[in-house]
Amino acid sequence: MTFDYKLPARAWLIVGLLWIVGLLNYLDRVMITTMRLSIKEAIPMTEAQFGLLTTVFLLVYAALSPFAGYLADRFNRSRVIIGSLFFWSLVTWLTGHAKTYEQLLLTRALMGLSEACYIPAALALIADYHRGPTRSFATGVHLSGVVVGSALGGLGGWLAERHGWSFAFNLFGLVGIGYSFVILALLRGPPAEAQADGRAPAVLPHIHFRAAIASLFSQRAFILALGFWGLLGVGGWAVTGWMPTYLNEQFHLPQGTAGLYATGFINFASLLGMLIGGAWADRWNLTNERARILVPVIGLSVAAPAILLASTTPVLAVALAALVCYGLARTFVDANMMPILCLIADPRYRATGYGVLNFLACIVGGTTIYVGGLLRDAHVNVSRVFQFGALTVAVCAVLLWFIKPRRAAPG
Repeated sequence: MTFDYKLPARAWLIVGLLWIVGLLNYLDRVMITTMRLSIKEAIPMTEAQFGLLTTVFLLVYAALSPFAGYLADRFNRSRVIIGSLFFWSLVTWLTGHAKTYEQLLLTRALMGLSEACYIPAALALIADYHRGPTRSFATGVHLSGVVVGSALGGLGGWLAERHGWSFAFNLFGLVGIGYSFVILALLRGPPAEAQADGRAPAVLPHIHFRAAIASLFSQRAFILALGFWGLLGVGGWAVTGWMPTYLNEQFHLPQGTAGLYATGFINFASLLGMLIGGAWADRWNLTNERARILVPVIGLSVAAPAILLASTTPVLAVALAALVCYGLARTFVDANMMPILCLIADPRYRATGYGVLNFLACIVGGTTIYVGGLLRDAHVNVSRVFQFGALTVAVCAVLLWFIKPRRAAPG
């Protein structure tokens, strides 16, 4: 398999610009969870009300994701990205000026609305620029910024302790507003010659939402991908949600240390996994059109037993090594999910398709968090949860194996 095309001159600049946007996207959304005590001290609320702040964000984000993806297919992707960044940064700044719980709740709903527009548009734009043997690696590089942004969310709590809870929202809101003008000057869609063969289409007129949804769900491969993505969310949340508890109880680690180990090792490994999984898939794709499917299958086949090892070993060092293995192998999927979508979906509806995947991921994430609380109240053995998580990850590998590229799909 060969690819006769020249990578557009701005292709890697686009990835670099969006890396920072992806970082801000997750930093702005998660930092509120790290400053619970500071916010509750300033704006009285119950624990349930504080939890509702995240629930409202997830519900709005989920509900808007398919339509947000459609906007990126229907209109100029770069303009959707710029508008999304500016709007959510403005909302972040407004969050720092909230005086009542109702105002805070409203800003979280607006945050969900504005941030939903980013990821589908960004990944589709990267796919437009990177049509061949750089597509998966470019996607992985971009999503590594998301991982860094999630990890930096702890800055919110740190800044809240020193400068008050509103300081971080004001600071990063202004940073995002300023950066939106930077990318306004630099972010562009791919040149016409990069779209001439129809494999990386320009934004096309006369695209209708119902037609996009009908087209996606008429593809057996997309339905398999949707089921795979939802199950993977269940397995992923089972691991990330319960691993701190397991490390705390199994190895008698302090709560803070257990949380740091559980998230720190996985996040570090995830950064490497996205880059390795992307580069490997691109390299293999030169000789095998299913490489971007097979690399995640291999990753999940490694991740499933790694979960079991991490949750059963009596040796802390072995558990942490297994966590690194899980984080590394599991994220082969993330680097390749949009490239897989490019293989199975109509090119006109890539962003819409990713929006539908995002919708399911949010629903699964919110439900799994709630069910996890119920299981915890019922004193369910943590090892049972990990066994279920490993099983779902293994089933995901099987589902992914059966996904076949469309005959007209590009590399």
